[in-house]
Amino acid sequence: MDSEFWISELTDDDVPAVVTLCRSALDIPEDAAEAAEIVLRLRENPGRRAGFIASTAEETIGVVMGSVSHRDPSIGHIDLVAVHSRERRRGVARALMSRIEGALAGLGAGDVVIAGNAPFYAWPGIDVRYTPAICAAMALGFEEDQPAWNMTARLDQDLAPRKIDGVEVRAATGEDVPALTEFAIRNWGRPWAREIADSVGRERAGCHLAIRAGELLGFAAYGARPNWFGPMGTAPAAQGLGIGSELLRRCLADQKASGLSEVQIGWVGPMPFYSGVVGARVERVFFLYRKQI
Repeated sequence: MDSEFWISELTDDDVPAVVTLCRSALDIPEDAAEAAEIVLRLRENPGRRAGFIASTAEETIGVVMGSVSHRDPSIGHIDLVAVHSRERRRGVARALMSRIEGALAGLGAGDVVIAGNAPFYAWPGIDVRYTPAICAAMALGFEEDQPAWNMTARLDQDLAPRKIDGVEVRAATGEDVPALTEFAIRNWGRPWAREIADSVGRERAGCHLAIRAGELLGFAAYGARPNWFGPMGTAPAAQGLGIGSELLRRCLADQKASGLSEVQIGWVGPMPFYSGVVGARVERVFFLYRKQI
């Protein structure tokens, strides 16, 4: 006989139990291994957010976390849903989703998406290997929006630094953060600015930049998750100089030096660029979903 469960608001005191839950509920080994990083990263989000847990008398059996978009306050994001495998198919996910949709509507959202709310996100969307989650999204009235993908780059290759005539390429320091964040906001928006700022001076993270005659031309960062690379951007006027390729190689060289054998390039845009420069391959594919509330 199924035990009774109830839904309550997620608090800081619940985080250890949620991490334990995610380690068992996330079926892809890589995600299970990174459960703590995923949950803590989502809890770092300084924006408007909400979260709920499903509990029995014995344990936490489910969690949902959501937030309001950093780009468009009319959009709410489902950041994480996890239900213990033995508790599935008895309405736990549906109950959690109903609560988070109501909370996001209360925060002003008119649409809800199952998609990452950069820079504080777990994945771009639902990994296609989480088939039950895809089926649940469809059953809950979500419509497929667009696909996304991560690429994997192996690090057993030549990543030695190279020179670019007239361009200084180096690791960023704390003194560079104001210029880097202004550069990111001007060209790509605020989410990247926060990711850059978080990458500088943090363990297992870093950022490299390119400068010519005092002008910032591009950056590349890593460390939102220990084995993820990104974001990276080059000013339109500087494209074609090989700056992006060099920034990418220098970041990957850092990650190689930390002991990694491969990294994921998250939420990739220019697939041919990463394939051509470091032989990256598409490995994780995600479905994104949307519905009105």
